[in-house]
Amino acid sequence: MNKKQVEFLKAILNRQIDELMHHADHVMLEMSSHRIQESESMDRASADTDQSLKLKIRSRESLLIQKIQQALERIEIGSYGICESCGEDIAIQRLKARPVTTKCLPCKEEEERIEKLSAT
Repeated sequence: MNKKQVEFLKAILNRQIDELMHHADHVMLEMSSHRIQESESMDRASADTDQSLKLKIRSRESLLIQKIQQALERIEIGSYGICESCGEDIAIQRLKARPVTTKCLPCKEEEERIEKLSAT
């Protein structure tokens, strides 16, 4: 992968983290305003369900933020785009589709195959 491709992917990662952080701030503000409104307009069960869903979304976003930060760290140390399983380069198309990935497609498919077999 050349420097231009790395910079392109780094820009994608930084944009994603900015969007997630902005969304997280918005969700937290929304949750705060819903607490005030819940006594006025929502029943308790609806409010709890709504808050639970938002917390799950926030948790998933938090995990993705961590993965993005780890990918940015790998860029800085020069190991970004190298499969953690086999040590081969990860295809640029895969990195464009999923910039936080740590495995090449064959290794990821093998991992999923093994997971599927162990689940049955």
